[in-house]
Amino acid sequence: MPNYNVRLTIPTALAGLRLDQALARLMPDESRSRLARLIGEGRVTIDGERPLARRKVKSGEAVAVELAPRQEDSAFGAEAIALDIVHEDAAVIVIDKPAGLVVHPAAGHWTGTLVNALIAHCGGSLSGIGGVRRPGIVHRLDKDTTGLMVAAKTDRAHASLVAQFADHGRTGPLERGYLALAWDVPRSPKGTIDKPIDRHPHARDKMAVREGGREAITHWSVLERYADAEGKPIASLMECRLETGRTHQIRVHLASLGHPLVGDAQYGSGFRTKAAKLAAPAQAAIQALGRQALHAHLLGLQHPVTGEFLEFRRNPPPDFARVLAALPRAKP
Repeated sequence: MPNYNVRLTIPTALAGLRLDQALARLMPDESRSRLARLIGEGRVTIDGERPLARRKVKSGEAVAVELAPRQEDSAFGAEAIALDIVHEDAAVIVIDKPAGLVVHPAAGHWTGTLVNALIAHCGGSLSGIGGVRRPGIVHRLDKDTTGLMVAAKTDRAHASLVAQFADHGRTGPLERGYLALAWDVPRSPKGTIDKPIDRHPHARDKMAVREGGREAITHWSVLERYADAEGKPIASLMECRLETGRTHQIRVHLASLGHPLVGDAQYGSGFRTKAAKLAAPAQAAIQALGRQALHAHLLGLQHPVTGEFLEFRRNPPPDFARVLAALPRAKP
């Protein structure tokens, strides 16, 4: 399989960073050390020139990265997996991802992923988009997080969406909103969590708030408060807006405040006894959910071709909705 080029445009939000730092933000599946090595080997160009890793990038510069396919790249194939399509045109496709669907193939999940489904649905239009390993994918949701995702169908659309997600709506139109059902009730009706996130020092499958980690900012607001069987406040429905896009960001950030997501065994295991305080219908609904109560309900973006602002909203899936319906509202 021949090498392939990933073409990127430096967004305003990354202007002034070293080239290797900017690429690490734009290509999260590649390590910074590997990217620095590719730069040193002359496999990275900016507007046709081969720069040094320490070169500061400028907004709007065109970067091309030559990557060698990995052995697992050839395993990608089309699979007829049903998709809940919210919007589709020649440039982009927006889906409402169900729980249990892994976004792209990786160790332990080489088949049955969103990428396999997109290859089957979109055919040759996805070929090579974003590199062989993640055709069309510009952002991710955890396996058991539901909701809105967008994928690119052309190189032009991919470059535009990558830039929008790298900016995270700080200077551009991108919007991402999540509904999160969390344990307990925050003292304030809204707030911002600005805590760096990195790999957990002892559990490699987890993330953690860590000094020296990557910047992570989550804005939250309380939409509804719920009560236990005795009428005491026990849980909150919160809307979270992301200003950055770190792995497990909402789950880690809310847990760091003492408000882990309901059903989150990875970051909220210490709150399992909370469910015992709920009425039987609510306990049964949470058990049936069997995952973290997190849903990407809002996605707004600029269309890569027309420039039109597109906004999509989707209600939580039935299992999430049943949990909310089973929880009585807390008194003001």
